[in-house]
This record gives sequence, structure tokens and C-alpha cells, in this order.
Amino acid sequence: MSMLLVCLILAGALAACALSAARTGGPHAAPSAGPVPEDYVDLRTVAPAPPAPQPGPDGSAGSFTVDCGRNEEGHYNQDNLVVSPGLQGGAHHTHAYVGNLSTDAASTDGSLASAPTTCRGGDRSTYYWPVLRRTDRPATETHETAAGHGNAGQILQPVKVRLEFRGNPAGKVVAMPRFLRALTGDAVAFTARTDEAVRAQWGCSSLPDRSTRSYPRCPEGDRLTRTLVFPSCWNGIDTRATGHTHLRFPAANGVCPGDTFAVPELRLGLEYEALPDGVPIALDSFPEQRHSPRTDHAMFVNVMTESRMAQLVDCLNDSRHCRT
Repeated sequence: MSMLLVCLILAGALAACALSAARTGGPHAAPSAGPVPEDYVDLRTVAPAPPAPQPGPDGSAGSFTVDCGRNEEGHYNQDNLVVSPGLQGGAHHTHAYVGNLSTDAASTDGSLASAPTTCRGGDRSTYYWPVLRRTDRPATETHETAAGHGNAGQILQPVKVRLEFRGNPAGKVVAMPRFLRALTGDAVAFTARTDEAVRAQWGCSSLPDRSTRSYPRCPEGDRLTRTLVFPSCWNGIDTRATGHTHLRFPAANGVCPGDTFAVPELRLGLEYEALPDGVPIALDSFPEQRHSPRTDHAMFVNVMTESRMAQLVDCLNDSRHCRT
């Protein structure tokens, strides 16, 4: 049965199917347990990344860190409010959340605005990502076994979650609109035609200047890290994805495309306890994506009040370093 026919039959899942169909080169590959040995790399063999561009005279060099905990509350589900709103279980894999405690497929702007949050300072935004598992240990908790679709093993809880907004090296930033939806990374990267949307950055705590799109083998005692950077050039009109063009990435020097405005750049950082050498790990994914590390992705919905967002923007544009 072709992908197109499946999407027509499963009309409720149209958003998720369209995302996959638009970016893959044909029928899905047969599901596989994955990952494979080629998905791992010793990070010590990876060259350091070039230094980030220094802010220009008109740049905004500040940072604003939001403390939302590390999901001690156990907020997990298989929904994706950004990509497939209204479709329960539409992700087919498990997401972990910090921030807004009510987020699921049925969330609305109104329900998000009135829900409790794990963030200090009252930020009701929602931040979420696919879980990472140890596949040599069995799943024992309900939330670990709920996803199915080949996603198995013990879920690893981050020991640290860092949410940092940064300015733009080329100029000042403007406020994000409330209820802006954002996505980074490519959940169908394994079967995609190109790597254009891949944003996975895996690393090790003692080698912060190196990253890889593979699962890293870290020096003994090092924490495994994931860094997900969101697009920060907004079209000034839309708050929801319209072919993923409402938000775009700037050029390497920070300059946004001419028809967009620079907004605060969100960086989501996750750290995990050091793992014994050779431990198998797997990112939750769609079955046909074979748990490829290249499929790492994350989502964000801005539910900050206008006054809180104004404070954040002022901090970045004044080149200060602030935190909640």
C-alpha cells in the first residue's frame, strides 16, 4: 500500500503523513530495530567546530536562561502539538516535556495560557523532545512502554536541561509573538532526500567545541549531551507552521533572510549521566527511521506573557546575561 493511500485512509493523521511524504524519496524502508554500529562515533576523532561569529557593533550579545527543571514530574506522551495538533498518539514515539504541565495533542492557546508550569518566573511555554533510551535495559514504567512501534528500553532522564535564549550577532531582536510554534530538526531524516533539515548536535561534556550527528562515544566519565538550536528568523505574520516557512534559520553570520525579522534564538541543551563504554542507546523515532541519531528534533510553543517576553528581549539587546 502506498504512502499516499495510507495518508488518505488515515485522514486524522494527515499532518504527520504529509511531513513524511514531502521529505522522503519514496516508500518507507522496512522497519528495523536499529541503531547500527555506523550510527556511533568516538567524539575524540571529530574535529572541533569553527568559533561562533562575534557580535557586530549593532548585534545583540545577551543571553536569557529559563529554569524549568528536568521533567521531575514525569510529563510524557506520544503527541505532537506543533506538528499534528488534535491527533492523540500522532508522534508514534514518546516525547518528554518541561514547562507547561498540560501540553498534549488537545491543547489550545487558552488551555496553555491557564495551565500550571514547571518554569520559574511563571513562563507557561512548552518545551519538548523525543526521549533517549538504554536498549540493554527493559522498560518497566507505563510511560516507557506506551509508545510501541519499536521504541523499547529504559528511558534515560536528563540530569540537566538548559533552556537558553540568545540574541543575534548581526542586529537587535524583536519579540516573539505569544503562541508562536517552533520546530527544529528532522524527524524523518533517515529517509529524507537531503540533510537540509538535520539539526542534530550530539556531544560529550568534556569536549564542548565538538559535535556530531551520530551517537557519540565519550571519554570515560563524560556526560552525553544533546543540543538543539531553533530557527530565529520570523516572517512577521504567522505563529504556526505553514510549510515550516514561518521560521527560518539565519546565515552563519546571523543575518536573517530579507523578508524576516530576528527573534530570540532558543537553544535546548540536555545532559545525561555518564554511561559505561559500549552501552547501546536509541532515540525514539518513527519505525522506518531506525532510531537514527540524525532524526533528533525538538518543539517549542511560546506562552510567555508580553511583559515577560519584553524583559527577555531587553536583556538580549542590552547584551546582558539574565536568568529566572
